[in-house]
Amino acid sequence: MNQLTKPLKYLKTEFNILFAMAHKELLIMVRYPIEFIASFGQVFLIVAIFMLAGLTFSRTSQEASAGTISGVVVYGFILFMFVSDTIWTLGYEVRREQVQGTLEQLYLSPANKFANLISRVVTILLWTGLLCLAAVALMTSLVGRLPFYNGLLGGYLLIMALLGTFGMGFAFAALTLRIKEAAQTVAILLQFAFMILCAIFFPFATLPPAIKFISRLIPFSYAVDAFRSTLMDFPPGFPELAPIEVEILIVTAFAILMPLAGYYLYRRAEDRARSMGSLSEY
Repeated sequence: MNQLTKPLKYLKTEFNILFAMAHKELLIMVRYPIEFIASFGQVFLIVAIFMLAGLTFSRTSQEASAGTISGVVVYGFILFMFVSDTIWTLGYEVRREQVQGTLEQLYLSPANKFANLISRVVTILLWTGLLCLAAVALMTSLVGRLPFYNGLLGGYLLIMALLGTFGMGFAFAALTLRIKEAAQTVAILLQFAFMILCAIFFPFATLPPAIKFISRLIPFSYAVDAFRSTLMDFPPGFPELAPIEVEILIVTAFAILMPLAGYYLYRRAEDRARSMGSLSEY
């Protein structure tokens, strides 16, 4: 009985730590109500602007184009919101704690460092998920029902894409510990790079051949293509980068390998910063 009780007690303790850290992150978020409300307004503006711009890529009837383009924009936007918030919340927030002086204190305490990272994932899932639902509701009110098919496969692809995205967040957090203040500029550049190279708001077919070649080298591009093609029930020309079976394999590998690589890089950067005494430097 004791052998069974100890692991359960340990898991309960770790869960309580994770819950406390996630609760702390959510409390910080709601302490800025103007930013909280502005986030919803930002979502409405981005979706409306890019949906209208996306209609310029129309080549078929207006009704069919509106349905396809709205699916391309909204489903691409969902993944973009997660990757964008991951860069800032999971990556750049490490820098903010460093400037505030709390990062060094965290590493001087017996607190679970992995739970501190994962608590930010919980915040992203809750808050960004809410924003994505708002975006879907807005698009539905503007153009009618969005194409929605193959929900189980689409859900699987979304989970795999998010796991890979969180791995990228770990890797960016590692980079943040190395480059410090320049991380803000890099985060902005990464956002725009993903927006263009991964064809977030438009079909991959509209990209120039040289840019499309680069897109094929980015695993996240296949996540975007597979996710929205699946939910749109594979309209003509979709998926655009590879057959869906190949894209599923790439996205699954991305979900398995990227979190492992990202966390490994973060631990390396963390150990380097601790050994050099630079956790409190800014």
